[in-house]
Amino acid sequence: MPGASTRPGGRGWLLRLVIAFSFAQGAVSMARPAVSYRALSLGADERAIGVIAGVYALLPLFAAVPLGRRTDHGRCAPLLPVGVVLIAGGCALSGTAGSLAAMAAWSGVMGLGHLCFVIGAQSLVARQSASEEQDRNFGHFTIGASLGQLAGPLAAGALIGADIDRTSAFALLVSAAVAAVALGSLWRIEHVRTAGAPAGRAAKVPVVGILRTRGVPAGIFISLAVLSATDILTAYLPVVGEDRGIAPATVGLLLSLRAAATIACRLVMTPLIGLLGRTALTVVTCALAALLCAGVALPVPVWALGAMLVLLGFCLGVGQPLSMTTVVQAAPDEARSTALALRLTGNRLGQVAAPASAGLIAGVAGVAAPFVMLGGLLLVAAGLGARARPGRPGGGKAPRRASSPPRPRSSTRPGCRGRR
Repeated sequence: MPGASTRPGGRGWLLRLVIAFSFAQGAVSMARPAVSYRALSLGADERAIGVIAGVYALLPLFAAVPLGRRTDHGRCAPLLPVGVVLIAGGCALSGTAGSLAAMAAWSGVMGLGHLCFVIGAQSLVARQSASEEQDRNFGHFTIGASLGQLAGPLAAGALIGADIDRTSAFALLVSAAVAAVALGSLWRIEHVRTAGAPAGRAAKVPVVGILRTRGVPAGIFISLAVLSATDILTAYLPVVGEDRGIAPATVGLLLSLRAAATIACRLVMTPLIGLLGRTALTVVTCALAALLCAGVALPVPVWALGAMLVLLGFCLGVGQPLSMTTVVQAAPDEARSTALALRLTGNRLGQVAAPASAGLIAGVAGVAAPFVMLGGLLLVAAGLGARARPGRPGGGKAPRRASSPPRPRSSTRPGCRGRR
């Protein structure tokens, strides 16, 4: 059980998982812009690049729930090296692809690898963390993603030059090597006592049943809203900068400040939860992020925009790890990995739908309008977070497993005492 499984090996496994995630996420964050540049060198237009990006997000949707089911009834660790190999293979083969169709296919392989790694890693954190440690451990785990998202695009920008055909291919090969480094941290990362799933012989919980569990839909939507805000901010801040005459280097600095604030937030998340509770912290940060997103649409000076983005990055850093804990503690014990897979499915749908919606809104109402849309999305997330409040002061659902052995159930009917 998770509460007992964190002791045998300490938290060294978590540090190694964070390191592996940093390299895996860094490789993906480096490869995705390189894929776009590589596609441009092959003659792609904006529509073709959109299709390639969509394949990355859409193809893994069909595999998310089956992978979650498999992890619920087996081990978590095997998905990690499989994910790394698929990421590395997708990156390397994208660098050698000679057609747009091949680029789209290998981009889908890369997305599938990322999904495998994340489902396995999140399930491992859920299984090897006691209930009272999940917020902290998920927060530390997502630092790996933030580090990769910070370093990957910078590395891609440094490698891709004027000759985009050659340099983008080289960047993709380098990203494959970066992903492969993650394998070095994955040796024996799963504890022997938790290698079997908690409910290995239990019946499968229907997907509809998981989605109807109180707290699961809210956790999925909060994660979707926060990820959509991060993606659209990254995609549209350069457009806003161009519209307002802000230099690209300054825009890059602003985005880096946002990412650094997200990392800082996750380092201090445990005391913040102790101060406010999980539910209040989720609601407050989503509501404040909504106001800050809307504020980005205002024609403020660069220093004010930078201050807003730092605060926004801090607020957005809360949603992902706390939504993981919300989903894990709300879902049935025998369906935790499936619930996390459904959360990732929501993320991928958001990654497809939110940019498309933002593009339509920007075309009608101007480049700042998508940030107002994000403000509304985050306000809805704050409201759902408040309504999904589970029933204990810490903001999470009371753990299903007690530290003392459960008392045997007895029946009040005569002759049935002690029978199950």
